[in-house]
Amino acid sequence: MISLAATACSSSGTDSAGSSSPHSGGRLTFALSADPTCVDPQQVAANDAIYPARQLVDSLTDQDPGTGKIVPWLATSWEVSKDARTFTFHLRDGATFSDGTAVDAQAVKDNFDGIVKLGAKATLGSSYLLGYQGTTVVDSHTAKVAFSSPNAQFLQATSTFTLGLLAKSTLQLPATQRCTGKIVGSGPFTLTDYTANKSVEEKRRKGYDWGSSLWSKKGAAYLDRLSFKVIPESGVRTGSLQSGQVDAIGGVAPQDEAGLKSTGFTLQPRANPGLPFALTVNLARPNVKDLKVRQAIQKAVNRQEVVDTVLSSSYKPATSALASTTTDWTDLSGRLGFDLAGAEKLLDEAGWKTGPDGIRVKNGKRLTLKVLWVTNFGPNQTSLELIQQQLKKAGVAVTLDSHTLADFLAARDKGDYDYSWGNTTRVDPDILRTGFYSKGLNYARLSDSTLDGLLEKEASAADPKQRATYVTDAQKVILDQAYQVPVFELTTVLGLSKKVHSLDFEASSRLQFHDTWLS
Repeated sequence: MISLAATACSSSGTDSAGSSSPHSGGRLTFALSADPTCVDPQQVAANDAIYPARQLVDSLTDQDPGTGKIVPWLATSWEVSKDARTFTFHLRDGATFSDGTAVDAQAVKDNFDGIVKLGAKATLGSSYLLGYQGTTVVDSHTAKVAFSSPNAQFLQATSTFTLGLLAKSTLQLPATQRCTGKIVGSGPFTLTDYTANKSVEEKRRKGYDWGSSLWSKKGAAYLDRLSFKVIPESGVRTGSLQSGQVDAIGGVAPQDEAGLKSTGFTLQPRANPGLPFALTVNLARPNVKDLKVRQAIQKAVNRQEVVDTVLSSSYKPATSALASTTTDWTDLSGRLGFDLAGAEKLLDEAGWKTGPDGIRVKNGKRLTLKVLWVTNFGPNQTSLELIQQQLKKAGVAVTLDSHTLADFLAARDKGDYDYSWGNTTRVDPDILRTGFYSKGLNYARLSDSTLDGLLEKEASAADPKQRATYVTDAQKVILDQAYQVPVFELTTVLGLSKKVHSLDFEASSRLQFHDTWLS
């Protein structure tokens, strides 16, 4: 196991040689690979939605991406009870939402109460607030948050965009209206327009003066405006950067990295913590209820081949149920070796015999697995097509069911699939509870009392060493039971023109534009 402090990359912005000194002004145009579908930070989960949403809200705390330390933002200080059930935050003076209302203890209460009411719509926040009993407004600048059981991950959760604070005028709206643009936050930028499948437009908030203690610039942001343009095709995104139509792009395609670098553009990569790109089982489906079938799928996937064939040197194969930059990651690569013969043996033992076309059959039915995936990351399709070929060699037929992000979420709820493909980013290892806890969202349809017990213990352990032990054991159960087939760790690769400076990564590899400026 290694700690975040030993593995996380520093959040150093990219300043090109020969540039002018930092100054205010200008519009930065950033190309997204997919439509956000929603601009409410409390409801979004995909990077292309998070990038614009993050700029609209402030958080109680921030997290240093180099050390993992939790530092002040809206809260100047805090106390955590010894049993990690009560968290008391002391708020700074003068912070306001863009509608002029105060960011005070009542606002903290309203937001946390509201996230709990959102339920499954708050995909991440609902898990961060599991066991939430309520927030007491001690006075206008003091909020006391209580949980029914210890919640060791909560302090880190307060640094995330998901628990960013919104004005009451936004919280009172239906969730669907919030998604389409009715967002009022206290952040350094305000939303001026969201047009689905086209763009998100934001402008600098004048008078902003309560930024994170990690930011180098005090007061308002440098940039006048931010324009997030939706450009789904990776080649078109890259061409738009090269032609000067956009200033920066996210999700640089692996095949475009060398070309951009050789022509003078800056590549800025950072490994994402959290759950790696993986196939996550849906145990409600009959073909994958058999442990031997799941273990065979895990053995039949050649992770190194996926990285070498589809990706670039910026990426690496998954080595556990968590990415290696996540706190308390444990290297379990010995459990994830490619073993085609071992996969075939397990399928034989499970009663699946090779049919005339090479696909295995049992009781007259072919071993066909449906994989649900979303088109928001360029290499998804080619990665899955290669995995499809790898599994075919073991006698497993795979059908690939692609969706836009909005359609993917609906399809996942319906459950008509054997595996879903994707990743989830978070520094704290409690992301395992988001993905695999049967009493949470439970998209995997699990019912595993051993795993639930470990996840409950890691969430409540106040002692970091004891918590790390529970996290390690949880990773082992997830892999041994083959609830997840980890394939590769996501790396966020940005492409920047020479005039873009100090575009910084947060600890979770998301973007913060407050300190960014244009030469």
